[in-house]
Amino acid sequence: MAENIEKNLNKTSASPKARKFARELGVDISKVSGSERIGRVIEKDIKDFVSSNINKSEDPRNEIKNKSVKIEYEHSAFGQIEIKDIPRVKKIAAPHLSNSWKTIPHVTNHDEADITELEDFRNSLTDNFTGEKKKITPLAFIIKAIFLSLKKFPIFNSSIDDIENGKITLKKYFHIGIAVDTPHGLMVPKIRNVNEKDINHLSKELKKVSDDCKNLKIDKKEFFGGSMTITSLGGIGGSFFTPIINYPEVAILGVGRSYKKQLFFNGKFIPRTILPLSLSYDHRIIDGAEAAKFNNDLKYNLGPNFAYNLAT
Repeated sequence: MAENIEKNLNKTSASPKARKFARELGVDISKVSGSERIGRVIEKDIKDFVSSNINKSEDPRNEIKNKSVKIEYEHSAFGQIEIKDIPRVKKIAAPHLSNSWKTIPHVTNHDEADITELEDFRNSLTDNFTGEKKKITPLAFIIKAIFLSLKKFPIFNSSIDDIENGKITLKKYFHIGIAVDTPHGLMVPKIRNVNEKDINHLSKELKKVSDDCKNLKIDKKEFFGGSMTITSLGGIGGSFFTPIINYPEVAILGVGRSYKKQLFFNGKFIPRTILPLSLSYDHRIIDGAEAAKFNNDLKYNLGPNFAYNLAT
């Protein structure tokens, strides 16, 4: 090995000082491109060569490609096991989730919205003809609230398509993705043009796309072309979490289960209905201040001052 390096050293144009510098760093100088006349290698060329190789090795994508972790013992060595196929939907989603996690610098802003009046209003809705109580999902109101915030903060309704040249795509449409839990795996269909639909229409469409997903009747195209995604665990439980952004979108809202909390409201402590919010955003294009302002606006839209306007 040492003999081969010495032979290559003799073929490369470089000063004795540069050769010594290369030996001290363990660099094969024959692999270094010289920047001086007739390709003469100087110390700066060696430093640049080392730096570029360090950056390549530190790139997590290169590490994942070139490095594999070997399991030393089979699971069966410790007891009885069962091997099953990963559900097809989860196998399809896996590379998309991995790509999103590897390429997007995620940050999550956690907050709480006071939805007391909104819930009172939602539970008071009745049919004008039959007088029966309407069953409107809270998700319909959240969709409407997100649309209003997206209008105010258009950067959240964008995609980074050309980061190297500093270009982003700002979307003029409002298609909200909804994470649907199905027996086949998680699906994220889009509710199209939410700006043109009222709460009743949104609630009916949510039920339809949910049923279509569960029955595998949803068109593939409906999983693409979104503005932003909502993933809700409210029907299951839990409060805050860190949802993964649905690439190529730049933000996703995680919604936890609402709960009662004593708050100082109108001069006294009273129980209020609180909704946990977890907003994950792409830190390449959205900073912490913008995320906090977006969440504040969303809280306002869901809160006591604006709850009734969401029904329109």
